[in-house]
Amino acid sequence: MDRHRKLESTALGEKTRIELPLLLPQGNECKPCLVRLQERIQAYRGIQAAHVDHDGLTSRLCIHYDPNLTNLDYVRAIATEEGAYLEWRYRHEVLPIEGLDCADCARTLESGVGRLEGVLWVSANFAAGTLAVEYDTERIAGPAILSRVRALGYDVPAPASSVVPAATGEIAPTSEMVFQVDGMDCADCALHLEEALRRTPGVAQVSVDFSLARLRVVPQDGGAASTPAELHTAVQQVTEDMGYVLRTREVGLGEGQEQGWRERFWRRRRDLTTVISGLLIGVALILNLLGAPAAVVAGSFIAAIVVGGFYIARSGWAALRTAHSLDMNALMTTAATGSIFVGEWAEGAVAMFLFSLGNTLEGYTMERARNAIRSLMDLSPRRATVLHGDQEQEVAVEDLQIGNRILVRPGERIPMDGTVLTGESAMNQAPITGESVPVEKAPGDEVFAGTVNGQGVLIIHVTRLAADTTIARIIKMVEEAQAQKAPSQQFVDRFARVYTPAVIAIAAGIAVVPPLIGALTGAGAFGALLGEWFYRALVLLVIACPCALVISTPVSIVSAIASAARSGVMIKGGVYLESLGSLKVIAFDKTGTLTLGQPQVVDVRCLDHQPGLAWTECPDCRGTLARAAAIERQSEHPLARAVVEAARAQEMASELPVAEGVEAMTGRGVRGRVNGHSVTVGTHNYIHESEPELAEGPLCRAVHAAQAAGQTAMVVRDDCCGVQGYIAVADTLRPGVSTVMDALRELGIEHTVMLTGDNEATAHAIAASAGVNDVQADLLPDQKVAAIEELLDEYTAVAMVGDGVNDAPALARATVGIAMGAAGSDTALETADLALMADDLSKLPFALKLSRRTRAIIRQNVALSLAIKALFLALAVGGAATLWMAVFADVGASLIVILNGMRLLRQ
Repeated sequence: MDRHRKLESTALGEKTRIELPLLLPQGNECKPCLVRLQERIQAYRGIQAAHVDHDGLTSRLCIHYDPNLTNLDYVRAIATEEGAYLEWRYRHEVLPIEGLDCADCARTLESGVGRLEGVLWVSANFAAGTLAVEYDTERIAGPAILSRVRALGYDVPAPASSVVPAATGEIAPTSEMVFQVDGMDCADCALHLEEALRRTPGVAQVSVDFSLARLRVVPQDGGAASTPAELHTAVQQVTEDMGYVLRTREVGLGEGQEQGWRERFWRRRRDLTTVISGLLIGVALILNLLGAPAAVVAGSFIAAIVVGGFYIARSGWAALRTAHSLDMNALMTTAATGSIFVGEWAEGAVAMFLFSLGNTLEGYTMERARNAIRSLMDLSPRRATVLHGDQEQEVAVEDLQIGNRILVRPGERIPMDGTVLTGESAMNQAPITGESVPVEKAPGDEVFAGTVNGQGVLIIHVTRLAADTTIARIIKMVEEAQAQKAPSQQFVDRFARVYTPAVIAIAAGIAVVPPLIGALTGAGAFGALLGEWFYRALVLLVIACPCALVISTPVSIVSAIASAARSGVMIKGGVYLESLGSLKVIAFDKTGTLTLGQPQVVDVRCLDHQPGLAWTECPDCRGTLARAAAIERQSEHPLARAVVEAARAQEMASELPVAEGVEAMTGRGVRGRVNGHSVTVGTHNYIHESEPELAEGPLCRAVHAAQAAGQTAMVVRDDCCGVQGYIAVADTLRPGVSTVMDALRELGIEHTVMLTGDNEATAHAIAASAGVNDVQADLLPDQKVAAIEELLDEYTAVAMVGDGVNDAPALARATVGIAMGAAGSDTALETADLALMADDLSKLPFALKLSRRTRAIIRQNVALSLAIKALFLALAVGGAATLWMAVFADVGASLIVILNGMRLLRQ
């Protein structure tokens, strides 16, 4: 919380109010933290009320107090103290989870962590492979959360600095050392290496990433290894003692991911058990064909069950022990064990092998979807060439400071956001904006980290730190988007919580009730019937897992967000992605959204202009523009710049005469001397004062027509020759706006409306050219919010498209706020729910199509998973389904919905 700056303090009778900028721990989005802050402040003597005000762009803490009981400094002090206390006590973390290879496992992980005393909120996102958690550091320390995650059979591959023992007041170290490790051939080996290094003196935190063969070590402040060199020696000694080779070099975030299929296949020991299980089944079948004793064949099948189900049983037991829930691993273990007791060894072995294989395939398939997001992290180089005078030095991008000069050679990626100091080049900005055409960059132009330099050599002035670059903020936004659950996903999660226990209860009833009824009615012996119905119950247990249903939504959402990000459309979460597809009305700001936001010369007319002749072909019109440009090039007014730019476009810049004695006449125009003549560029009314006879002439009628069309007309007068003509300037439409509106109508948008603070004439002229249905002009920012609320009352859901700065309140009030030109704009990225990074409205129909395509695929996945479950449940109850068929119904359905959802990556 920023409490050093008082924004407003006003006396209200017996009360006084103070408004302070608000910054809560981990951002202002945690509603429970906002409530806690208000409640704690209101408990103080003299405080009458505390509440949070939002204006769409910022949040402010408003405190009402009695000045007779307390004073302003005390109020500010308690706000400071309580904000700091909340920041210390309540933590909000998003942890990457390794080994999360089924949707039901995510729910078990969520339940297991959520049962910890002090964990206030938790959400596991299987598709993203993350766990979001809020916890109270006075009741639980961060390592206890990590211990529970590991006890459930998963790991947090990144350095554990995100969850620290805050209750003890420790501060996570920020520096780290990165190594490459050669010789690791299994994930379990990596875990043992990590554990050994964790016990090494001087090491505060350690993480071994087996898949990338990367080791990260965070030194301990004041530890036994007091210098980086000593710590490096200690780490190297431990690593070599365990049989590995340590290489000290910087490793890019994406290195090591492009491995061959064999390396990817053998990278985890769990995959090895799957292969061995399959081989044992093959051995059993061969032995059976060769006439081996039944006990030997059965032993081989049982060995296949034990090997293939080792990790499955371990995960199931961990879930049962810590989360007190039966996940799919527990159900599968129960079914396989039961198959042994009823003598169905072959079927149990095949079922366990298929389940283990299915988990492996699910893991690799989901890894591909996750890598679509992680690939964003590969865009920025890890090192940059910084210039110190004429000397070059290669440094890590994290070491760069604002103001540094960096050298970028042809073909290299830009390592940091900045502005070009020297050099010219074409820049491929597709990684940021989705633009396929390179953009020319010259001195003074802005460049973004992650974009690719063309053929020129550039020296760039760094304007943002590594953590604040556009690509870093995009990655953070996408990660946050993955953590949010869309409405359809929330519904599926609620359904699954009821569905799974219900089916388990049904399975238990099927195992017991029919044999009892049969025994009582004389249909058969209880023992014989029990074996038959127990087998059906086992099949039903396997079918009960809602993996395909649970994963049907998140895999589609993650794929769609990744696809949108690659195309320059940033979507902040599944809720906005789904809401976009249900829209029927879209509101647009005018300036900078439908128009370019920069005045341009659209017409020049001399006094004797010939109808049908373009002004660029008329010598007198060109002369009128030249006189005006000579006067206006000494002004910084936007209209003046438009006139000068038009002259440059006509290649007149070098021919313009020099103007002398230029003076501005506020509200009327500008005048000066050109070639010895007094030239005035002024408003129509001002020129009329000296030449009233023009009031009824054709030039005057042409000026009125231009103004009616929303243009600003500047009349040019030469004291020697009189009025020469006029120049019409207007804010022009973005290219292709009318095509965008046609595309939106084809996609089912029933109503479009333009909300602008501009005048009625200009607004209606622009709206007519753009193809917008309705116009509301002369609006202040709060009136735009009111207009959005009226549209919400009529249409329920409304999108607002604006520039993300002056339209922030309306963007925040709309169902979906869409920001234009978000590349490099902090406000746009923070305010909007969806950002068009390339400032390109044509991406809006793309986003709408993607949203509706996503909703359709989610419906397909849900329907498909439920249909498959219903079919096999009926077969199981009827005794027609076998155990391996049940596994296929579960694993097969999961793979089908994953692959179906991943089709969105190709959009």
